[in-house]
Amino acid sequence: MNKKIRKAIFAGSFDPITNGHLDIICRASKIFDELRIGVLHNPNKKGMFTFEERVELIEKCTNHLDNIKIVSFNGLLVNYCEEHGIDTLVRGIRNGTDVEYELQMAHMNKELNPNIETVILATNPKYSFISSSLIKEVLNFDADIKNLVPEVVLEELKRKTNRGK
Repeated sequence: MNKKIRKAIFAGSFDPITNGHLDIICRASKIFDELRIGVLHNPNKKGMFTFEERVELIEKCTNHLDNIKIVSFNGLLVNYCEEHGIDTLVRGIRNGTDVEYELQMAHMNKELNPNIETVILATNPKYSFISSSLIKEVLNFDADIKNLVPEVVLEELKRKTNRGK
């Protein structure tokens, strides 16, 4: 009898990946046999990091996990899941606002595809205030963010903002 491989996807823009993202990724990688990190590719949206840079940073930050696969997609996440045999979405929450948003998305995704479940993981409280947007915002004021992002991301942020001098 063949055991079913438990596949899940954790999707986001990851511009840039933070310690909060990594907390969810590491914990989800222990739950699922295969965890895909879905990097949203939106050519109409200009982020700090290019799509290729985001993928490279995620690869560097997750290279110690052997069941991670980094993928990209356009369109609806549930469509990607159906096409690739994935039946679980992993979402992270930091606070009450995230809970409302993620529940709404989980219900919509369930409506679009009743076979897909959403697993919501609460982030470690020490990362509950971190977002990629906030990281970029406070970096503009030379804030110390070394405890909020992986070292490789910190170096790239410094390089991109000419703060590495």
